[in-house]
Amino acid sequence: QVQLLESGGGSVQAGGSLRLSCVASGSSRLFIGWFRQAPGKEREGCAAINTANGATRYADFVKDRFTISQDNAKNTVYLEMNNLKPEDTAIYYCAAGPMMFGNMWKNSYEYKNWGQGTQVTVSA
Repeated sequence: QVQLLESGGGSVQAGGSLRLSCVASGSSRLFIGWFRQAPGKEREGCAAINTANGATRYADFVKDRFTISQDNAKNTVYLEMNNLKPEDTAIYYCAAGPMMFGNMWKNSYEYKNWGQGTQVTVSA
C-alpha cells in the first residue's frame, strides 16, 4: 500500500507560482500523477511522471506552465506551477499507479492510491 501526502497549496494572484509536493511512503508505484478538481467539475489529469525513468506527461492546458519532477532520495514528486490563472483554482491531488502507456495516465481510475489533496486558489 502506498501512502501519499501532498503539501504546498495556497492562495496566489494570477501570474504567481506555487510548488506542490507529494511524499510517497510504503510500497512503490511506477507512475505518479497530479490531478485537480474544481467545484462542479470532473477530476482532470495535469501531469504524470514515470518514476523509473523520469519520463513525463502533460495535459495541453498546463504545458509550458507546469513542470513535474522527482527527488528519489526524498521519495517526493513535485509540481512546479508558474503563470497561474484563476481557472487553475482547484484541489490538487497526487496519485500513484502501475505502468501506463499512451494517454492512460490521464484516467483517474488507472491510479490505485490517492493523497488527501491540497487547495490551490488563484485570484484575478
